[in-house]
Amino acid sequence: MVRSGLPKSIAYFRTSSEANIGQDKDSLKRQREAVAKYARSAGYEVIAEYSDDGVKGADPVDQRPGFAAMMKHIAGNGARTIIVETASRFARDLIVQETGWRYLKDAGITLIAADSPDAFLDETPTAVMIRQILGSVSQFEKAMLVAKLKGARDRKKAETGKCGGRKSYRERNPEMVALAKKLGRYTINGRKRSLRDVAAELEAQGHVTADGKRYAPTAVSRMITA
Repeated sequence: MVRSGLPKSIAYFRTSSEANIGQDKDSLKRQREAVAKYARSAGYEVIAEYSDDGVKGADPVDQRPGFAAMMKHIAGNGARTIIVETASRFARDLIVQETGWRYLKDAGITLIAADSPDAFLDETPTAVMIRQILGSVSQFEKAMLVAKLKGARDRKKAETGKCGGRKSYRERNPEMVALAKKLGRYTINGRKRSLRDVAAELEAQGHVTADGKRYAPTAVSRMITA
């Protein structure tokens, strides 16, 4: 690969939610676009990308596999700049943010937040205070979001008796559940249908599992009693 001669940098991404992990997800796209835009405007060449998926903002940087791999890469490639989308994307917890930044600084590595390039570059009392205030605000916002989501889950559970988790057969396929109940009520030659009989009837009418198999008797039992 032909290098541009620009100062080298490495992009670091972090996604805490398991549901938002993947190349097609909004979090990674947003982070990559923000880092790339800043690198272009500031004259940096991004030579590598590292990410920690499913890693919380309060997890220490030295316990993150993606971060460790990045540091190993940096040791041999000459890059001395890491670019992140925001300071809270590097670490949301204030103490982790400060200790992680100081760890990099002591190693001769510059950390830049694309949305606020000077956030980690200045050690004046004012800059430190601002960085700490922003870190505290980020922590507070995260705590408030967690509290709101928990409150919403608790309210839904109180109203419906269920919150989250896998949908019931009734919710996923009410037509199939209605058919299973109907089949379970009627007899064959004076004999009540067994759960296996019902499963076979469901299969014959196109109701099978996600991998195309006949439903197990236990699953049919749950449909009938739903």
